[in-house]
Amino acid sequence: MTRRRATTLMVISIVAGLLYSAWVAEFFLDTGLDPAHSFLSELDAADQPYKEFFGTADLITGLLLVLAAVLGLWWIRRHRLTTVGWIALGIFGIATIADSQLPIECVAENDPGCPVEPSGLFPQLHHIHALTSTIAVFAVFTAMLAFTIASFRYRSMPLLRTAGTAVLIVTSVATAWLMIADNLPGEYGLGIAQRIQVGGMSLYLIVLGVSVGRDGAR
Repeated sequence: MTRRRATTLMVISIVAGLLYSAWVAEFFLDTGLDPAHSFLSELDAADQPYKEFFGTADLITGLLLVLAAVLGLWWIRRHRLTTVGWIALGIFGIATIADSQLPIECVAENDPGCPVEPSGLFPQLHHIHALTSTIAVFAVFTAMLAFTIASFRYRSMPLLRTAGTAVLIVTSVATAWLMIADNLPGEYGLGIAQRIQVGGMSLYLIVLGVSVGRDGAR
């Protein structure tokens, strides 16, 4: 792969990682949500004041990830694990686009009229956002695992073997915290857990981009 192509992939991945962390703007905007107990999907709920900002950030992130996946498969020498990684990254991008276009309708914490449980003839339709979010998380973890393992097996991208592994571990711990606590009664800082999780995903995209930029043209 030429240096120009490597640099292009690096920039796309880094920008995607930065945009996926657009949620940090909630600390500077009056969203009315408590970061310790709210979920990030609530930031771009249909009834939220900054839905366009957060939704657009997710949309562009998804488009960039799909582009990165296509270019990665096209430009970079293929190995089984890296192929899995790029495909999973593309699925993550598609699911993120779906997330941005299918937001939850309202935030129950701020709107007494917001239904907590799904209702109506097709209650499963209320869970489309939950489905796309689940696919996104599964896909990005698949990509993170594939690229990290590939960096060891193929002795490539040393930054992924160090920083990438560390980010993967922290993100995995936060995900375990989120999954376990979500099934327990009481408050366990689910919002904090999810923000660490998504922050880790964003950071990994940046680390991946830098790694491709450093090693892709060799």
